[in-house]
Amino acid sequence: MEVVAKAKRKRSKPLPAVEIREMELRDVAAVFELGQKLFTAEEWPSLYRSWDDHELALLFSNDAETCLVAEADGHVVGFALGRVMEKPRSAWRYGWLLWLGVDRRFKRSGIATRLVNQLKGLFIERNARIMLVDTAAKNHSAVSFFRRNGFGQEIRHVYLSQNLENDPRYIQRNDDDSEDDTDD
Repeated sequence: MEVVAKAKRKRSKPLPAVEIREMELRDVAAVFELGQKLFTAEEWPSLYRSWDDHELALLFSNDAETCLVAEADGHVVGFALGRVMEKPRSAWRYGWLLWLGVDRRFKRSGIATRLVNQLKGLFIERNARIMLVDTAAKNHSAVSFFRRNGFGQEIRHVYLSQNLENDPRYIQRNDDDSEDDTDD
C-alpha cells in the first residue's frame, strides 16, 4: 500500500500580523459584509439562524463583550460572536459560540483557533461552565475544527425545513403581487 503525503499549501506571500480584539461599533459593517460572503443562502440554504443585520446588531448590542474580531492591516478578517446564557432553575452558565468566520484568504492560518481560545477565556471570566457550539453535520471542516479544539459530546439535533414555493397559497400570493405591479 502506497502512502501519499498531503502537500501543504504554500502561500504566495506571508500574511500580515493579526490582532484579536473586542468588536467595536466601527467593525459592525465589516463583520456583516464578511458574514454575508461566508454564510450564503446558496451554500447553507437551511440555516436555522439567519445571518442578517438584525442578528448581528442584536448580538453586538446585548453581548458586545463576547463579540471579537480579528484585524489585519486595518481590515476585519475574522470574527467570533458569542453570548453567555443561563438556564432557568440551573446554576450552570453556558458560553455559546454562535458565529465564527474567517476570510477565505486567511483560512488555515490559526485565526479561528485564536478567536475560539480568546472567546473561551471571556466565557471563563464570566463563570461559564460549558462552552457550546453548533454547526451543520455536513460542514465536515467545521466539525473537524471544533473536534481539534477540544469540543466533543456531539448531540445530533434535527432541523427540518420546508420549501413553501410549491404551496398553493405561496403561488397565489406571488401571482397577486405580480398583478398589482402591472396595474400601473
